[in-house]
Amino acid sequence: MIPILRIDDFWITSIQDTLHDQTVVWFKEDLLKKICQPDSKGLIIDLTAIEIVDSFVTKALIDIGNLSKLMGIPVIITGISPAIAITLVEMGLELQGIETALNLQKGLEKLRNITGER
Repeated sequence: MIPILRIDDFWITSIQDTLHDQTVVWFKEDLLKKICQPDSKGLIIDLTAIEIVDSFVTKALIDIGNLSKLMGIPVIITGISPAIAITLVEMGLELQGIETALNLQKGLEKLRNITGER
């Protein structure tokens, strides 16, 4: 289980281990249940602790971004390591429509700017 924390009106989750396919499905379902709450204003997914992502996880992140966008909730992915960035580029995968930030602090600042929160 991946913890999903709430800070103010934002949801923040940090992936700490390599995800198996079923874990990714549960994670996606849990996130969508959280962000559909009426006072949710944004979501940050932090990848700082993981070294690699496979195509299934990348697709799940893209799905989460697209579904959140449809629900009016901005998503920011933080902590993408150089290895993950290289892997995404080599696989030809893009996180279209999903904002990214160098780290969790910058992601939170970016999310506050997007939503107009101070």
